[in-house]
Amino acid sequence: MQSKALTVTEYLLEVPEERKSALKKLRALCRKHLKGFEEGMEYGMPGYKRNGVVEAGFASQKHFIAFYILRTDVMKSHANQLIGTGISHGKGCIRYSKPERIDFKVVESLLKATVQSTGQVC
Repeated sequence: MQSKALTVTEYLLEVPEERKSALKKLRALCRKHLKGFEEGMEYGMPGYKRNGVVEAGFASQKHFIAFYILRTDVMKSHANQLIGTGISHGKGCIRYSKPERIDFKVVESLLKATVQSTGQVC
């Protein structure tokens, strides 16, 4: 959903109850691992910028929770952890059809790799 919320806290108040816990955990992990990144509302969803460039984010969409990792090298290096899991993913987005399908260890690994990456942003 593209939100008109001005802050991530306001955004989290709008999301469906069954997704709140997972989205709050995604936020907590982003804040923990993305040191030096600026948290804000980007494109109607929570985003994390470094040097003015959005590199990560998440959103509650109509049919899934989207987790965005926009460094292409990070997504490529973690593809083996997504392929064969039944988790839909694309160039910079991982789509979780149900909150309980989120593997938070993989999320942490993606975030840590994002911090280290200087690769291209998609």
